[in-house]
Amino acid sequence: MKKILESSRYLTIIGVLALLFAALAAFVWGIFQTWHAVSMIIESRGVDIGITIALIEIVDSFLIATTLLIFSVNLYELFIEDVIIPTWMEAHDLYDLKTKLSSMIVLVMAVKFVEKLVDVKNYSDVLQFGAAITLVSGILIAFSYFGHKN
Repeated sequence: MKKILESSRYLTIIGVLALLFAALAAFVWGIFQTWHAVSMIIESRGVDIGITIALIEIVDSFLIATTLLIFSVNLYELFIEDVIIPTWMEAHDLYDLKTKLSSMIVLVMAVKFVEKLVDVKNYSDVLQFGAAITLVSGILIAFSYFGHKN
């Protein structure tokens, strides 16, 4: 039984590969968005009002892709074997990994807020959206700060 349980850690390879595939797809999507934005800039000679939103969406796509990559690498490192990665990317346990996810969620929400702010139609909706993002961000930041083990 012990041998089976010890070997079961290799099941995380399924998650690692799925996250790696999703990261690759997100990077490719970011490349397509970049191509679209550059085309928009060239065709409109920089005057299309959608350029700003397109550029912000590129940042959002690459943030998500990077998060997926970080999760894939760290799951592999936590459960299978060590990988040479930059120290800022390291997660020493699942809590560190969740903290990294929380940070990236806050960044993505901030980018989404800026997208909505650029394309504002109803200020009341933007205010409610901003309040919701602030609340969720505050909870995620508190989770990272107060949940840390000493």
